[in-house]
Amino acid sequence: MLTRRAAISFSLSAAAAAAAGKAHYRVGVTNNTRGGWEKDFWLATRESHEVGYRHVETFYSYLKDLFDKPEEVLARAKQIGVGFITVSNSGPMEMHFEDPRKRAQILDEHTKLARFVRKLGGNHLKINTGPRRPTGTTEEDLKHIAETINQLGKRTQSEGVRLALHAHMWAQVENQHEIDAILTHSDAKNVAFVLDTGHITLAGIDPVALAFKLHHRVVEYHLKDTKKETYGGAKTRLDRPGDMMADPPFFPLGSGGVDFPGLKKHLDNIAWQGWLTTELDTSPFRPPKESAAISLRYLKETLKIDV
Repeated sequence: MLTRRAAISFSLSAAAAAAAGKAHYRVGVTNNTRGGWEKDFWLATRESHEVGYRHVETFYSYLKDLFDKPEEVLARAKQIGVGFITVSNSGPMEMHFEDPRKRAQILDEHTKLARFVRKLGGNHLKINTGPRRPTGTTEEDLKHIAETINQLGKRTQSEGVRLALHAHMWAQVENQHEIDAILTHSDAKNVAFVLDTGHITLAGIDPVALAFKLHHRVVEYHLKDTKKETYGGAKTRLDRPGDMMADPPFFPLGSGGVDFPGLKKHLDNIAWQGWLTTELDTSPFRPPKESAAISLRYLKETLKIDV
């Protein structure tokens, strides 16, 4: 975890980079990968640190039993040697953003989560929307989602935490039209974006093109790769695999489905500041620790990022 001195040092170096017109990256990992990390957050955190990561991201469900004990969470993380990027929403929280009858509960639960994130040292709250209905997301749904997210963004901002929408395959916000609808009808000061290279690619979108479009509204990139044939955006929508372990759609960095060098070139050009978080939903071919190491080596050796 960052000490106070290290946090001040990082803030000064980030400010210096911004003033000099240079990109400044912070690197971490989402450590809930199925195949060995999905049941034990602290094991995953220790192994993430052993690989070389110094910041981790997780979901509410992994820390809900310690939700009223952020000091204990921080102490355990400090013993391991890591800090937190953010803690995403998840079940059992209410996540049906499209349902206005659920709005009050969503605002209350997510504002509390924002406070928790802030106590852990995070400055943005990454959110997923609820599961996609078989009939898809309607224009009425998008209106309700945008209104709820707008209100939530104002609340989390008052807690010192910027809200960040994460578009996700098989969720209520998945494709380009849905992303545009939410971001167009929400205040950019309060509502940012987490661009997931894997989910964006499977949604038929070129993640580099979306990065060009959104520029500094993206506060975090979730980095995972896809199959080579999906390069530039999948040509057909992929239904959710029945078994994500037997038929994984996502892979460690360097598999060929995402133009990571092109993405980094763009981020360097606009002097982007933010998180690069490697992520893998499943790791069926090797332990999650090895998959995380592959992605970290790619960042260091291919993208030449100081991690």
